[in-house]
Amino acid sequence: MTSMWRASGWILLGSALILALSLGVRHGFGLFLPPMSAQFGWGREVFAFAIALQNLIWGLAQPFTGALADRFGAAKVVMVGGVLYTVGLVFMGLSDSALSLSLSAGLLIGIGLSGTSFSVILGVVGRAVPPEKRSMAMGIASAAGSFGQFAMLPGTLGLIGWLGWSTALLVLGVLVALIVPLVSLLKDTPLPKLAGEQSLSEALREACSHSGFWLLAFGFFVCGFQVVFIGVHLPAYLVDQHLPASVGTTVLALIGLFNIFGTYTAGWLGGRISKPRLLTALYLARAVVIVVFLWVPVTQFSAYLFGMTMGFLWLSTVPLTNGTVATLFGVRNLSMLGGIVFLFHQLGAFLGGWLGGVVYDRTGSYELIWQVSILLSLLAAALNWPVRERPVARLQTQVGVA
Repeated sequence: MTSMWRASGWILLGSALILALSLGVRHGFGLFLPPMSAQFGWGREVFAFAIALQNLIWGLAQPFTGALADRFGAAKVVMVGGVLYTVGLVFMGLSDSALSLSLSAGLLIGIGLSGTSFSVILGVVGRAVPPEKRSMAMGIASAAGSFGQFAMLPGTLGLIGWLGWSTALLVLGVLVALIVPLVSLLKDTPLPKLAGEQSLSEALREACSHSGFWLLAFGFFVCGFQVVFIGVHLPAYLVDQHLPASVGTTVLALIGLFNIFGTYTAGWLGGRISKPRLLTALYLARAVVIVVFLWVPVTQFSAYLFGMTMGFLWLSTVPLTNGTVATLFGVRNLSMLGGIVFLFHQLGAFLGGWLGGVVYDRTGSYELIWQVSILLSLLAAALNWPVRERPVARLQTQVGVA
């Protein structure tokens, strides 16, 4: 028993470090919007489209990388993802056109993220710990991604100021390359296929016929829309409100810091009360936070307060959503099914990132997108409320399956 817990601990550590690097670098991409757009004379839509494309590619690739991880183990998938992520950062640093930016920041990094982020990594964690500890372990791993955002954002801004945006991206590529040796900590092996066990197509049919699966997916769409819009455009929005550029960086760092507590708390609560009910409460709280932020005058204090409160709600949806998928369908195909739900998150992310740039370039304001974000929060709360956290009938007849 002790050796099992020790092995789980190493897997959790490796998962946490990989998420910290992968998401810590990814959350800083918004800091490159002003210097790159200024140097090449782009509108904000060019950079916004590349990051939106990144999220779309990430989402489209996620079910496939998840299925590969479920069938062949996550280590190989994470290693390939880390290599592609690194190469994408290097070529992003050398980009000088909208096409090269889309191919590097969009295509390569998007595929790289699909192999080094939540769906694959949380699938590893879900298989490594007992069912009663699963929600908490997923919360801890998700919180590590937030710590990466908190720790790396100030460093990214410092690198841009010291070395320029191009060299800063090359340095970040070196950091992401550390994912490759960290793969050795992921002692993840696919669960053995038992007689009479579901095939891949059967698992897909079962999930697609379950209303809760689609309600979770459409609710997660809203999460993606909001976090990418805020992550990419908030620093520029605050500059438009006549605040120093450093304020936007600090706000994003505060989001990362407070999300550590938010995801941990969500994971802890998710093991005790209904995860869909928690998701409803989180989306309602996001709507309230955005309304208050837009209603009061924008100052450094209000911006920092927004970062802290939104940070607590930021990725708290991730362990709750993935944990609910695991409860409904088990962990055998968790990376793939979680990847499909995450695809909807990334479709929202694509629209949030891209439309933020489009609306700003057309109207000179982000007001419309803020309003859409509020309405989507209310929609997501309504979608998650009817989900029942009850295993499908197939699992209820199997002993020892969570």
